[in-house]
Amino acid sequence: MSTNPMSTKALLTILLAGTAGVVFFLYVHMSASGGKIEVGTSKAVACDRNSGDCLPDVTYIDTTGKKYDLASLNGKVVVVNFWASWCGPCKSEIPDLSKVYDHFKDRGVVFLGVMTDQAGDQELLNFASDHEMTYPIVRASSDIITAYHYPQALPTTFVFSRGGKQVFSHVGAISEGALSGLLDQYVAEK
Repeated sequence: MSTNPMSTKALLTILLAGTAGVVFFLYVHMSASGGKIEVGTSKAVACDRNSGDCLPDVTYIDTTGKKYDLASLNGKVVVVNFWASWCGPCKSEIPDLSKVYDHFKDRGVVFLGVMTDQAGDQELLNFASDHEMTYPIVRASSDIITAYHYPQALPTTFVFSRGGKQVFSHVGAISEGALSGLLDQYVAEK
């Protein structure tokens, strides 16, 4: 009895694709839950650079020229939000993000709004004013986009603990209450 090499390749391809799909589903599901990591444990605080779930080692420069790098973000809770000026859900969440930023900015939390479109300086200034945007705006660079594995949906929000470990990710608009509740947990960590 001979085996057809084409059918074996097809079965292997289907098996690998299915496995990749399950792994991707589990990654997205676990990342979005945020609650799987206990607050105050070394698992929540420490980041293993080899695991890939750490705050990326890239430099963010906001529209005022302020630089944020890994050293300056060390020991802070970091919220990175990818958005675009043409994105409806992004526009709807900006006032909520601004309220949360205003509440937490003096408590060791850094917000970085990574703009993925190419709005000009005046257009961006008008947009930020019109949408009550109070947190720092960073223009997306190839380094930033690559480090976050090319976020496909907007808005997408990532939260990193004081130890630089990714503790939450969310695709879609996030509410003031949900983000505030999450940040309360991680601001309490020392």
